[in-house]
Amino acid sequence: MGIGGIGIWQLVIILVIVVMLFGTKKLRTLGSDLGGALKGFKTAMKDDDVKDSDDDEVVVKKVADSTTMKSEKSDDKA
Repeated sequence: MGIGGIGIWQLVIILVIVVMLFGTKKLRTLGSDLGGALKGFKTAMKDDDVKDSDDDEVVVKKVADSTTMKSEKSDDKA
């Protein structure tokens, strides 16, 4: 028994039928297109994570600056 009750011979037969229907050139093109799409997706996700962490740092700096300014104003009043 293989994956989900499908044996290895059934998988081989399905693979042969798919290759006969689409041809190796079209399958190779499809594989490279899919790989390029996944690579682009991963790159976009990494860029988004870097952007989010940069935004978080800016927010933290702004909050720290405003807190410092408030404490300086209260010191000036005293």
